[in-house]
Amino acid sequence: MPIGTAFHERTLPLCQSLSYREWSGYYTVSVYEMHHEHEYSAIRNAAALIDVSPLFKYMITGKDATKFVNRVIARDINKVKVGQVIYCCWCDEQGKVIDDGTITRLEENRYRWTAADPNLRWFRQNALGMDVSIEDISESTAALALQGPTSGRLLKQVTDAKLTNLKYFRMTHGKIAGVEVDISRTGYTGDLGYEIWMPWNEATKIWDALVEAGRKYDIHAAGMLALDIARIEAGLLLIEVDYTSSKKALIPSQKYSPYELNFGRLVHLDKEHFIGRAALLEEQKRGGPERQLVGLEIDWPEVEKLYEAQGLAPTAPSTASRVHVPLYRGGVQIGKATSTTWSPLLKKMIALGSVPRQHAKEGTKLHMEYTVEAVRHRVGATVVPMPFFNPPRKTATPVE
Repeated sequence: MPIGTAFHERTLPLCQSLSYREWSGYYTVSVYEMHHEHEYSAIRNAAALIDVSPLFKYMITGKDATKFVNRVIARDINKVKVGQVIYCCWCDEQGKVIDDGTITRLEENRYRWTAADPNLRWFRQNALGMDVSIEDISESTAALALQGPTSGRLLKQVTDAKLTNLKYFRMTHGKIAGVEVDISRTGYTGDLGYEIWMPWNEATKIWDALVEAGRKYDIHAAGMLALDIARIEAGLLLIEVDYTSSKKALIPSQKYSPYELNFGRLVHLDKEHFIGRAALLEEQKRGGPERQLVGLEIDWPEVEKLYEAQGLAPTAPSTASRVHVPLYRGGVQIGKATSTTWSPLLKKMIALGSVPRQHAKEGTKLHMEYTVEAVRHRVGATVVPMPFFNPPRKTATPVE
């Protein structure tokens, strides 16, 4: 059964809804109040504190650490400086994505690697013959995401770390409440934010310091329902929702190459050999991916008409949907929407979807299945640019 994270004794009293879910063997709050409105608002308008400790975390060290990392990921780690964080993906021999995550270059041959799924066995299999140590630090390292427009000002109040000139996807060291922490200018919300990495057994000190200092910044603990809406607005993918790990796929169509997931910028074919390189080169020679992940904007007036036809007031979904629904063009199913949500900020219904390449051009008119009163209908959906929400503050340096 699931267990509590390092912050459980702090999050449990706050969780009025008692709504939890399992994440990698841990209890994770879905929503603290009875509705996630305040939590989502904190992400976009103030400061939100999100427990992301269930992420799998690995420490890579040794003389061949850089060589090992470069063998596994599709991106060129040699271009990454100490103190820099990268988003990356790694593939199997057929060039299909196993997982995605972040890697922080802490020292010349020392890296912290995060992943959504367990990858220790895969990493060690591909480290044979190398002078490299791969340690699973998931249970010794806790992590908090501090996200939102006021997060930078709040964090400056509680840490001696140098934050003023901390660039997007860079990290620094410092102390909070006397505890040594790493702070990275990263997040999963598409907004201004930071992620704080700390010793598991001292995690509550960090939580308390942030909550105490955060009162004047309207800080709120935020759960997964609010985070799900924010990450869709930011066009960020979720494994086992928007794509399936090739390790878990049952049929070929459930496997995705990086190019099919818009991860092409994360693939450096000109670097030394890495797992899946030959297959990805061959895919490029064939003209690129056969399907593409796209952003979709749903025709809300059409949705309203469906409700009105049933004598009902139109109802915007209160939570994001992870249920795959068919996408059509010309009356024929051509793909699927994987994540769908009403965006409280944009006042639009948006979705992520996978479609054949010939249907992926911006402005293409599609239809998406939409159910009202247990009857399946189709409403208009237009392919639009991603991310849906991309504020300048997300990458701002310095943070005011």
